[in-house]
Amino acid sequence: MKNPNTSSSKLALFSHIKYEHLVAGISGGVTSTLILHPLDLIKIRFAVNDGRTATVPRYDGLGSAFVTIVKKEGVKGLYRGVTPNVWGSGSAWGFYFLFYNAIKTWIQGGNARTPLGPGLHMLAAAEAGVLSLIMTNPIWVVKTRLCLQYSDEHLADNKRYKGMVDGLTKIYRTEGIRGLYRGFVPGMFGVSHGALQFMTYEEMKNRYNEYRNLPIDIKLTSLEYLSFAAISKLIAAGATYPYQVVRARLQDQHRSYRGAWHCVTDTWRHEGWRGFYKGLQPNLVRVVPATMITFLTYENMSHYMLRRGQQLNISS
Repeated sequence: MKNPNTSSSKLALFSHIKYEHLVAGISGGVTSTLILHPLDLIKIRFAVNDGRTATVPRYDGLGSAFVTIVKKEGVKGLYRGVTPNVWGSGSAWGFYFLFYNAIKTWIQGGNARTPLGPGLHMLAAAEAGVLSLIMTNPIWVVKTRLCLQYSDEHLADNKRYKGMVDGLTKIYRTEGIRGLYRGFVPGMFGVSHGALQFMTYEEMKNRYNEYRNLPIDIKLTSLEYLSFAAISKLIAAGATYPYQVVRARLQDQHRSYRGAWHCVTDTWRHEGWRGFYKGLQPNLVRVVPATMITFLTYENMSHYMLRRGQQLNISS
């Protein structure tokens, strides 16, 4: 691995940043979010339901949640928080793929056919995850709070948000920068989720191509991308889901915790280990198809844009 302390190495890292990965990542994130946002909203409402907060609706299951929300809030209720979710998911995936591919290509020394192995794949994904989280955490706070606005409750004006910009403004005015970065600490644990997912995804692709005696960067079929994306997401989601519950509860405007550890101990005391897996079912129903759509869109678009760019360079 190159020494990141040298100025030449830093310049080399920037030279590997390609906008195609950003555009392809944004496209994949936006597409999957628009299709599957209602499941994300239900997952968040399940996650924050500790059984003790009277203002929070209770649902018997996934189907019950859909029916109840539509009856009380209309179809529009299923899309509360969709704007910041589109912004957040699009930008998060865009930045993630941008940073990940730049770091990975830098480690490879510019040769995309150099295998990295599980450790370096996890390192590149973890670094990309931290950078993406720093840039997108405020959007996730607003998205979570918009998803947790119920039509039949009365909130103070400074806790009732009309949209993403209104949410960002009010949170900054009333809670400062700290409010915009609520859930950041458990979000850092979530970096392990992305690192585990990308490592599994990349290793499966590489081992599959090596088994077929093909270059590791060769384009696969849609079914192959979908299969690898689904398996990698299931493994990562099952291993790291509890941090998402803690993060959602820290960002919930209906409860107040002293910090991440207080949230963890309070959840364990009152709900046991099951409390850390609330919302797992709707989460898996949402994130596995979302990841499949995101990765398939990203892979196809990035290959197309990079190939198109090479053709334009050759013709010029």
